[in-house]
Amino acid sequence: MKSVNPADFIKQVNPAEVIKQVNPAEVIRKIHLWDEVKDYFFITLGCAMYCVGFTFFMLPYKFIPGGCTGIAALIFYGTGIPTQYSYFVINIVLLGIGLKVLGFKYFTKTIYAILCITIFLGILQNAVMLPDGTLPRLANDEEFMAAVLGGTIEGSGLALVFLNNGSSGGTDIIASIVTKYKNFSMGRILMWLDFMIVTSGFLVLHDWHKVVIGYCVLIISMVMLDYTMNSATQSVQFTIISEKYELIAKAINEDVGRGVTVLNGQGWYSKQRRPVLIVMARRRESPRIFRLIKYIDNKAFVSQTKVVGVYGEGFDHIKT
Repeated sequence: MKSVNPADFIKQVNPAEVIKQVNPAEVIRKIHLWDEVKDYFFITLGCAMYCVGFTFFMLPYKFIPGGCTGIAALIFYGTGIPTQYSYFVINIVLLGIGLKVLGFKYFTKTIYAILCITIFLGILQNAVMLPDGTLPRLANDEEFMAAVLGGTIEGSGLALVFLNNGSSGGTDIIASIVTKYKNFSMGRILMWLDFMIVTSGFLVLHDWHKVVIGYCVLIISMVMLDYTMNSATQSVQFTIISEKYELIAKAINEDVGRGVTVLNGQGWYSKQRRPVLIVMARRRESPRIFRLIKYIDNKAFVSQTKVVGVYGEGFDHIKT
């Protein structure tokens, strides 16, 4: 039998014929699977970051970080009940609301995030707790430094969870419901809810100094949350030229949920007429759009540009 040189075999393969055999539905299914895996990975990472900031920089200094973990912290300071238990019970009640309003898919990832935080809180606190029942102070007696580090880590962790279609539960569920129907900043809604929780901490700690530090933690964490969220919600514009423009337009419309505008274009040198696709999308949606284009037509001409502002359905609302 005559041996075949792999290089010669590759040369005989027509990439265009291979592309024609690609099933768009199969491509979309694989991309959906990859997106789900990526979402759960970053939700887990975000929950772990949040628990690190809470366990190492909030509890040892008796700070109130806000949210359900803030309520759990107050219960811990007053009764000694571990935070993971009270956090879990409170969220069970709020999840009943989230199931109806936010949908089953959102509800599933919220349950996963709540379980992750509950497990991480238990593991971390048991791992670092001292024999006398206290937690070590990693920032020594520098309380404001602990507040800065804890708020930064918590805010960044929450942003990872939100950006990957999840929620850490508690007041995050309430904030997510409001932002679904109203054009309010996620950080601003959480700030007002958490402000009331931190203020109520005076009833347990009887120390305004701790309450003021709690306000600082809220500001730092919400600034980090908004900064990370807003940097990921910037809009981009795609210009796509491809012989398979119909398949690409259909895939983007059905999978990403973005509208596609078809313009009539003509090459100056070749004088050939060819449709041009214009797509407006969020920056976080860019990887999915690029994957669709690559799998359908890896020879497509694509340009991506940043857009200062996009207003209308699916984007921002015009503010006056």
